[in-house]
Order: sequence, then structure tokens, then C-alpha cells
Amino acid sequence: MYDSSNVNLERLDLQAIITGAGGFAGSHLAEYLLNNSNQKVWGCGKSPSPVLQTNTPFNYHCMDLANPHTTIDFLEQIKPDYIYHLAGQAAVHTSWEDPKGNYDANVYTALNILDAIWKLNLKCRVLVVTSMEVYGKVSPNNMPIKEDLCFSPNSPYSASKAAEDLLAQAYFLGHGLDVIRVRPLNHIGPRQNDQFVATAFARQLARIESGQQPPTILVGNLSDRRDFTDVRDMVKAYALTMEHCESGSAYNIASGNMYTIQELLETLISLSNAKVTVKVDSKRVRSSSTPPLIADCSSFRNITGWEPEISFEETLSDLLNFERDKLESENMEGDSVKNVTD
Repeated sequence: MYDSSNVNLERLDLQAIITGAGGFAGSHLAEYLLNNSNQKVWGCGKSPSPVLQTNTPFNYHCMDLANPHTTIDFLEQIKPDYIYHLAGQAAVHTSWEDPKGNYDANVYTALNILDAIWKLNLKCRVLVVTSMEVYGKVSPNNMPIKEDLCFSPNSPYSASKAAEDLLAQAYFLGHGLDVIRVRPLNHIGPRQNDQFVATAFARQLARIESGQQPPTILVGNLSDRRDFTDVRDMVKAYALTMEHCESGSAYNIASGNMYTIQELLETLISLSNAKVTVKVDSKRVRSSSTPPLIADCSSFRNITGWEPEISFEETLSDLLNFERDKLESENMEGDSVKNVTD
């Protein structure tokens, strides 16, 4: 097991970099570390700097991690103690539309980070966030999935995350980098984009409440079952990984709580006073549904003591309120522009 005594966690000058800090999980991780650690947090990525719920200064650099030169310059400037690598493309279905872009985003960014650490001889701990999708198509006989199950990628996304996972292990074995891999399952919550089902439903419901959409929620497959974790519980798990987990190892992370998409939708509707109907939209129906992945997370939980704390209902309530506030803000901005141009 990694000896955390090698890094003095009480130091006030600990430097942490979060790649993809402008994105969904990355912004929540930045918020968590800023509010719960002594680390000076630096964020980077292609997205704009996020708006965080914290009073602690946050340093964000808008940059392309696919460029090896800017990546090595950035790491040389910061000389981090920790790197949380979350940058990448996260949607399975869109990876079929642009497989090369998906591969570049998920593999080359990880390669540039790992190679820069080695070339600069940085003494830092690296968390590489891949995905449970690395396992791909899994036989029911292999459920729940343990970390030593062979990968069987069944999409460009799962193949790219498997390659990223293997690259991290290669730099651990080949160059002795202090690298840990985590393989999370689905996480949801405020700030996720509407390529993902929970936000897609919440956004439609917020628009219906405000009279900007007819009272019909368009849906795809509702019978699919998924393990959902609140993103805020997930990023806490990432922080615990850095503190307690073993270099070179990989860990599954999931809540262990399964819900159908139908249950997710019904929970969201129950949080609103809007009277809605539900209609299947053929454009939202996937041609083939995959069986739910069931994770064995006992290794991670035994080492860290992590347990999800935020209920499914609270997650969806916070997501719906976020979408309501976002829509209201967009409407106010639109009115301001209209008043200026009138």
C-alpha cells in the first residue's frame, strides 16, 4: 500500500492539478478539494473556468492537453504533488460519431500528462480516472465485476478508456510513476450536460415548468437499469484514493444502487408540480441496450471506508433545481440582450 507519510498532508504548500476542471466531475472535485484540503488547486482544460461554490482562490488555465508542449510547460511551472486526471470525452454513444476525436481526447491527453511527469522527473502522485466501461461486454457469469477481469471493449469510448487505463499501468511498471487508476460507474448531478439522461429529463422538466416547452417529456429506453452515484460522493472517493490507495492498482467505484431509467424519470416528475405526459422519441431510443454493469467495489471500500452519502432523491432534486436556476439565468440574459437591441 502507498505510504502517505512520504507526503506531509499538513503542508500548506501542496500543489494539486485537476485536468478537466472546467467539466462536470472536475469542477465538483475542485470545489471539494478547495473546501476540504490544504492543497493549492490548479485547474486546466479546454472548457471555460467553472463557477464554484467556494471562497478559496482557484487558479484555472484554459489549455489543450492534447498539445504535449503546453502540457509539459504547465507541469514544469506548477511542479504538482498531486495530479487528478479527469480530462476527456465522456459519452459512450457520441464516441461512434467521432471515434478519432474520442480517442484523441481520452488517450493522447493521458499520454501527454504521464510522459511529461516522466520527462520532468516529477515526484507526484497521479490519479487517472478511466471508467467501468473498460470492461465492455461482460457475461452475467462475471458479475459483479472484479478489477482483474479482462477488458472487452464494445464501443470507441470503452476502447479509448481501456487504452488510457493500460497506458497508466505501463508508466507505473515501465517508469515507476506513482499512478493509481479508478474505474467509476455512472455519476450524475448538477452541471452534467444533457447528453446524459438525468440532465436531459431535468432540463425538459424545467422548460415545461417555465412554459418554454409543451408538457411532454421525450424519452428513449426506460427499462434500462443503471448504477447511479452522486457526483459529489464520487469526487470524495477520488480524494480518498489519493490518500489511501496503492500505487499501480485499479479500483472500481460505484454506489451499488440500481435504478431503471423509468424510476429516474418518475422521481424527477414527483419533484415538480407540472402535469406532464411521456412520449417515446425514436431519435432517443438506442438500437441496442447493454445489460447493466454490476461492480465489486469491496477492495476500494475496505481500504478507504468510502460509502455514498447523498440519496438518489436528493441528487435529482439538486439537479432539477440547478436546471431551473440555469434556465432562469439564461432567460434573464436573453431579456437583457433584447432590451439593449430594442
